[in-house]
Amino acid sequence: MLSSEQITTLIATLGTSIGADEFNIDKLRYHRIIIMTDADVDGAHIRTLLLTLLYRQMPLLVERGHVYIAQPPLYKVKHGKDERYLKDDLEEANYMMQIALHDASLVSAEGATPIQGDALAELVRKYNTANAIIMRLSRAMDDAALSAIMNGVTLDLSSADAADASAKALAAAINDPGVMVTVSSDDLSAKHMLRVERRHHGNLKVSVIDAEFVRGTDYGVLAEAAATFKGLIGAGALVRRGTGEKVRESAVGDFRQAMAWLRDEAERGVNKQRYKGLGEMNPEQLWETTMDPSVRRLLKVQIEDAIAADQIFTTLMGDDVEPRRAFIETNALAAGNIDV
Repeated sequence: MLSSEQITTLIATLGTSIGADEFNIDKLRYHRIIIMTDADVDGAHIRTLLLTLLYRQMPLLVERGHVYIAQPPLYKVKHGKDERYLKDDLEEANYMMQIALHDASLVSAEGATPIQGDALAELVRKYNTANAIIMRLSRAMDDAALSAIMNGVTLDLSSADAADASAKALAAAINDPGVMVTVSSDDLSAKHMLRVERRHHGNLKVSVIDAEFVRGTDYGVLAEAAATFKGLIGAGALVRRGTGEKVRESAVGDFRQAMAWLRDEAERGVNKQRYKGLGEMNPEQLWETTMDPSVRRLLKVQIEDAIAADQIFTTLMGDDVEPRRAFIETNALAAGNIDV
């Protein structure tokens, strides 16, 4: 490590030296140490390495709150005279939906009173919240099963019979020959869970839905969304956007189609740039998004963050093969989502 020119320069710049006998926090030259890396997989790797170095060699920097992570924006968008930077995909989605809802209305069925304004925005909020839960949980749980819950499948794991009925209802809703839903029961504890097996690229991906999840907040949000959107869209449903002669409309079969159409409409009037790395920004953009103290966003590193980085580093780069094998087997199927 000490043979790296970048690392020796970093140590010299901080001024504290390293090691149990040499490190001196009183010689620290800067109050804030800000890690700035690209918003991609390589950047995350470099950030993990730097956090591991600081945690192992200069732990007091983390414990006393001197270490931060810069939050460079992923997007720059321009809509009319409005130009702004957006931190991540969630912020971008919320901004785009604000634009999409301007002068928008939903006619849920032929002859129905249009839904617009705050009422439509509340429907969008519930829909986006439920979708965000599905995206977050889909690394560990089958996303089709989660979508089925959002679409109205009710799960009951209170008894063996109820769990069996839930398994059949979930399998029917997923309607995929490559997916099998079975019940797994513990006779001693009388607990029941659903086991969802899916063949993906020749591999078997298994996820579990247990009673704790069914009783939890995430399931409750998905179930609430299901109750909200059940029967909302009927025959002759339309989504509209615009006023006067500039009104555009489209027939929709469900709320998902309405959301997709509104999003496409919003995209028509927005100029968007996605940044993958800090090197893609010119000096002025880098200053106004990431360097300027008056507007920049920083994430303060807690000791738990450094410990987590150290653990992942040890797992992936250490001499012990078995933890690395287990990590790869557990996370391999998520590799399709890696930014390449």
